[in-house]
Amino acid sequence: MNDKFILVDKKVIEEPDLYVWGRWMEQRDARRVARTELENGVVISTVFLGLDHNFGEGPPLLFETMVFLSNSNGGEDYMERYETYAQAEAGHEKAVKKYVDKISEDESV
Repeated sequence: MNDKFILVDKKVIEEPDLYVWGRWMEQRDARRVARTELENGVVISTVFLGLDHNFGEGPPLLFETMVFLSNSNGGEDYMERYETYAQAEAGHEKAVKKYVDKISEDESV
């Protein structure tokens, strides 16, 4: 089983050639699914990882959403992984909604 992947038109493709995979991974924008910065400085980032982060324990997890809090010196507060581009997009929107709702709750206190 291959452990390296690239994206072609939002579709995951196995890439057995380490050199080709490495060159593709250098394309920062090609790996970005979405990035949202909220008004309070929280950054929500969803990216294509290029490697299976399920480590052979089920379907490959190739996408990741992380939330970086502005008040924690760059630390992350939330992380979720996905199999597909569509799941990653939906997961990004779910994380954005969660943190926008948190901002609203904080303002009402």
